Amino acid sequence: MIETKKNIRALSSEQLTDLIKGFGQPSFRSKQIYSWLWQKGASSFLEMTNLSKELRDQLENSFTIPVIREDKRQVSDDGTIKFRYTLHDGHKIESVLIPVPSDNRFTVCVSSQVGCSLTCKFCATGQMKRLRNLTAGEIYDQVFKVNLACEAIYGKPLTNVVYMGMGEPLLAYREVMSSVDKICGTEGLNWSPRRLTISTAGIAKMIRKMADDGTKVNLALSLHAADDEKRNEIMPINEQNTLGILMDALEDFHLRTKNRISYEYIAFQNFNDSLEDAKNLVKLCRRFPVRVNIIEYNPIDGVDFVKSHADKIDAFAQYLKDHGVMATVRRSRGKDIDAACGQLANKD
Repeated sequence: MIETKKNIRALSSEQLTDLIKGFGQPSFRSKQIYSWLWQKGASSFLEMTNLSKELRDQLENSFTIPVIREDKRQVSDDGTIKFRYTLHDGHKIESVLIPVPSDNRFTVCVSSQVGCSLTCKFCATGQMKRLRNLTAGEIYDQVFKVNLACEAIYGKPLTNVVYMGMGEPLLAYREVMSSVDKICGTEGLNWSPRRLTISTAGIAKMIRKMADDGTKVNLALSLHAADDEKRNEIMPINEQNTLGILMDALEDFHLRTKNRISYEYIAFQNFNDSLEDAKNLVKLCRRFPVRVNIIEYNPIDGVDFVKSHADKIDAFAQYLKDHGVMATVRRSRGKDIDAACGQLANKD
């Protein structure tokens, strides 16, 4: 029976220390290896030049570093860049760099799953089956690699990370939170958790778990409709996680963490863009501080939804502002490429 090598990035710092001691090496070597993995983004043991050849050979014989590999890149006229990556098992995922140089804001949108199980009616990823969760290392790799690209292209590092790509992050909770530790930990990239936002379609019990675990990252709810009837129609997850249940969970999250909460609201023509819809949304914004991001829709093949007209979006946003709600309109980016979530990963 052939013994397969283990993923070294699945080891905790403590497990790595025990391993190194078992190799007869001083414990400080584990910190060097950990630094290579989570600060320098090493893709092979050969890169770990401050280790002896003997130790590198021992690691090579027992472990792998299954990093992601870029296989396609699309660049939009507006500067948005979509990256497609191949994983060690051949699956495809995608990440998006969204640059706003005028605001010195450079955001990467990362995936947390291969595919998705939630079948939201407007989403390309929702048309794919969920094949598996990403590992913490695969999520970390997206941030590390897109950061390198951002520095090379724009001369600036990333400023923000949003877990808004393929998949539902709260259904990949353990690996997502482990990736947060690697990105924000002092032994990792040491970024502030305030630069990270986890977006969920709305899983109340996991929102409460985030509060239980004392997470410091920001939270975004993919809302897209301000009443249960409409939300049930486009997001089946709402049938078990109604708006009432979600609002209770979000209020609990706010009270216990004080972390920023936002609502993501894609405007669909003649579906959720009326002033009556805006009125319902205002009601949902009364219980705790929240920012609403109104998003232009990127149409996808095989879906009947159409993006709302710009003047209607502006009127919607103005109604929210007039009623004391912080609201921002996010114009569609990457219109000339496969910008919608899941589009590029679905292609050959």
